[in-house]
Amino acid sequence: MKQSVSFPHPPAEAQAGLAALVRLDPDLAGIIPAAGPLPWRSRQPGFAGLLQAIVGQQISNAAAAAIWRRLQAVDGALEPGRLLLLDEAILRGAGLSRPKVAHAYSLAEAFASGRLATAQLATMEDAEAIAAISAVRGMGPWSAEIYLLFALGRPDVFPAGDLALAAAVAALKGLDTRPTPKALRALAEGWRPWRGLAARLLWHHWRFLTGRPAMDDLTAVKMAP
Repeated sequence: MKQSVSFPHPPAEAQAGLAALVRLDPDLAGIIPAAGPLPWRSRQPGFAGLLQAIVGQQISNAAAAAIWRRLQAVDGALEPGRLLLLDEAILRGAGLSRPKVAHAYSLAEAFASGRLATAQLATMEDAEAIAAISAVRGMGPWSAEIYLLFALGRPDVFPAGDLALAAAVAALKGLDTRPTPKALRALAEGWRPWRGLAARLLWHHWRFLTGRPAMDDLTAVKMAP
């Protein structure tokens, strides 16, 4: 089934956050005037949103979008109990590497057994939710933070291990090298309580500089009617 995805402008609270970020760090002020309005991307909460994070690990957005489209077309792949019944060859045929197939099974088992639950994750504090997700094989802090940002809309989550964020900060601030995750996390302290919004803004800046679309943009373009 074809799906369309819209990317509306940030909600009112995020608009207020953008104004606050510019006051906290004037370097961020020029991003939207140059790159255009900030698109507001979101993902499905629960198993599907976390599975999409697995798909996007350590590959290009274009490759991730292609694999995600194929995986969505596999009957039962987005339901934990049904994915556990799928043969590995089917998931490999959709483009998942052997390790990512193992991670998908682990994630499905965590939901099927109740160790992870969509509603429970939504009520947890950020650190608690990140720890719960990261305890699943193949679901490290980056995947957990991406989920909290795009599926739960958390405003102060910052995936400091993201290479594109490091590159965006280096370009924006004229650094000779990309900051390490530790240095990037320290820098992001100055953006509290809007670190998640700062991450969205920095990704927007990096896509503008490089011309590389987001995984969700590519999926939306290919799947729209």
